[in-house]
Amino acid sequence: MRGFFHTGQSGPTMRRRFATLVRGIVAAVALAVAAPTPAADPSKVYRIAFPVAETSFDPARVSDLYSNTVNEAIFERLLSYDYLARPAKVVPMVAEAMPKVTDGGRTYTFTLRKGIHYTPDPAFKGKRRELVAGDFAYMIKRHADPRNRSPWAFMIEGKIEGLDALIERAKKTGAFDYDATIPGLRTPDAHTLVIRLVAPDYLFNYTVAHVPFGAMAREVVEHYGVEEVGGHPVGTGPYVLREWKRASRIVLEANPDYRGFTWDFVAAEPAWDDRLVRDMRGKKMPQIGRVEISIIEEDQSRWLAFGGRELDVLSLPGTFRPQAVGPDGELLPRWKAEGVSLYKAIDPEITYTFFNFRDPVVGGYTVEKMALRRAIIMAYNVREEIEIVRKGQARQAEMPVPAGVVGHDPDYRTINRYDPDLANKLLDRFGYAKGPDGWRRLPDGKPLVIRQATGTTQIDRTFNELWKKAADTIHVRMVFDSGKFGDNLKQAKACQLMMWGAAWTADYPDGENFMQLLYGPNTGQSNNGCYESRAFDALYDKARALPPEAPERNRLFLEMTRQMEVDGAWSMHVSRERNQMIRPWVMGYKKHPILHGEWLYMDLGPRT
Repeated sequence: MRGFFHTGQSGPTMRRRFATLVRGIVAAVALAVAAPTPAADPSKVYRIAFPVAETSFDPARVSDLYSNTVNEAIFERLLSYDYLARPAKVVPMVAEAMPKVTDGGRTYTFTLRKGIHYTPDPAFKGKRRELVAGDFAYMIKRHADPRNRSPWAFMIEGKIEGLDALIERAKKTGAFDYDATIPGLRTPDAHTLVIRLVAPDYLFNYTVAHVPFGAMAREVVEHYGVEEVGGHPVGTGPYVLREWKRASRIVLEANPDYRGFTWDFVAAEPAWDDRLVRDMRGKKMPQIGRVEISIIEEDQSRWLAFGGRELDVLSLPGTFRPQAVGPDGELLPRWKAEGVSLYKAIDPEITYTFFNFRDPVVGGYTVEKMALRRAIIMAYNVREEIEIVRKGQARQAEMPVPAGVVGHDPDYRTINRYDPDLANKLLDRFGYAKGPDGWRRLPDGKPLVIRQATGTTQIDRTFNELWKKAADTIHVRMVFDSGKFGDNLKQAKACQLMMWGAAWTADYPDGENFMQLLYGPNTGQSNNGCYESRAFDALYDKARALPPEAPERNRLFLEMTRQMEVDGAWSMHVSRERNQMIRPWVMGYKKHPILHGEWLYMDLGPRT
């Protein structure tokens, strides 16, 4: 040891150097103890596929499910959901506990956990950046900023004291003042956020638990710019974006600086959950070191990839149900022999086709326009969609609020049922006469052509065939404009598509989340049909002011449903049954009704 410390010097100089070295060793040991110990194993690679391409990873500017699935793993919220609890249950995430609610339900006080840090990024200029309450206030303001055209602005507009005035000022000046102090957003200290509402909002916990309201650091947005930050997501969550090839491949890696959590959920559905609890309880999360996401739009390609063991979990395409599941609903022997398991769930969602109410052909509120839309709806055979396209993996939607969501009425039946004979009579009655070529014309005698936006996959072409068949039965010419999802979405938000098929999965388990898709002020955000009915909006406003348990609220949902049906706002289709095929090495998998990044709660065993 003596040789180790010998520097050619002696006496006080050597003693000072020795003391300095000892202090350095002690400090290094202390840092090693304090630093998080990553549980994730880099050799554990989870492989899945998205059937639709992502659009961006800026939480304030994206609304699609797949982009937000990635964001869920990167950005943390004040609150989240219990992984196993059914119905879905809100729980703390970066908040120490559920918020303290005072002032008759108008004031929410959140206390943040201390010591949570962002992933290192050049935007922080070499400094370690702690998550603070101001980051959540900043994110709320980002959704409010008109420049961002946030599809989630409806969740905070008209709700937070002083925020609407700030929005209006930004519309006039062209610049949103992020430094402005407003009474509804206060941060008394770095770890306390106080949100004061204009009126009690019984669903506000769902707002702050929603993925797009995860915390972002202002420095990151300003460093990359609002148009580019979507390619540089920087959060405090369990994963970081390691690779992104647009519309092709996304790779996430476990965040080595993430604090982790211990898997400790309680079984809610013993038939499935008991094994999950046995496999996962007590593990430090996350366990999976790398998530590889492929964008595979064609059903057949995803099916072949799963069969070739290139994917670990597959949401079974309806086209291939007969090759996976027998008449008894059980997996076929081939898959059982490979150890594959099947998880079934009806998504809290609705698929539908909307009409653009600003379109000169199908839009408007006159009786002849309503008759045209309703005739098109009644000509479409939803049962054929379920049987031919989805191979029985769906339930017909009777109202915009699906099963499993507050406000759903299992006894309600739509008034726009499949009835091509009545559809033809409607068109005859309201002036859509047939021309010499056999196709109907507009009441003014001009040609009637319905243009429906569509995708480019085989399944899209199958849907187009069903719609063409429906249109032919009422002698209406229908053509299809193919385009990429992202491009169609941009056009829809600008009220530029005549018709387009869509799906909405619950952001939170309440009917308001579905009815807001039809709320007039949400046009350009989430109301892609640009439907603006004063009668509907008045009912929506009444419902929003009532607590979820109020019986009157459910009646209002039914009245809203009837109003949108009379107007012919949507052709309602189905809620899809998800049959998840799961490889035997996947541990802890369960489809959540609200969350979508299940790998945050999973593990992988040896591949067999």
